[in-house]
Amino acid sequence: MINLDYEIKLWNSGINFVAGVDEAGRGPLAGPVVAAAVIFQPGIEIDGVNDSKQLSEKERERLFDQIQEHSLSIGVGMADHCVIDETNILNATFRSMHEAICKLKYEPEHLLIDGPHFPGANIPFTKIVDGDSKCFSIAAASIIAKVTRDRLMVEFDKRYPQYGFAKHKGYGTKVHLEAIRKHGPCAIHRRSFRMPMRLVDVNG
Repeated sequence: MINLDYEIKLWNSGINFVAGVDEAGRGPLAGPVVAAAVIFQPGIEIDGVNDSKQLSEKERERLFDQIQEHSLSIGVGMADHCVIDETNILNATFRSMHEAICKLKYEPEHLLIDGPHFPGANIPFTKIVDGDSKCFSIAAASIIAKVTRDRLMVEFDKRYPQYGFAKHKGYGTKVHLEAIRKHGPCAIHRRSFRMPMRLVDVNG
């Protein structure tokens, strides 16, 4: 289990509401980017919490439920393909993170942010490179974001079954690229993303 060193340091300084923040879905060719913010109470223990990319789908689903049960508050934000195309993926990611933070039940006193970039907020924050593999709260947020996004892509698969979204979740796999070549992009594809072929608009 990832340790709580970052959180413990803040808790010991008198800061109670510490929120870990992470996102899922920056790399795919389709669908939204989803962010999550998670606050735990001091002394929390959930076995198995880790970077969502290091966990199996079954493990993520199990931990998703446990994080929901044992957290003080969870906020989820997202930016869809339209926002990504209009503002670029980085700004869309920041927007989804701010939305997740704003949806928390308790206003956090300090944010633990995954990665080297964050535009800031009216809340003190710490940026942690590879935070999802170093910080418990960020790892938990990565699981919430990943599972939430994967479930959305499974729903999109029912609407656009020819692309296989339920399997690859919108990432640029060989099967996905072949489907785009055959059918053209659908409504949730990110038109601003560079792909190894010219995307032909299905509407002409």
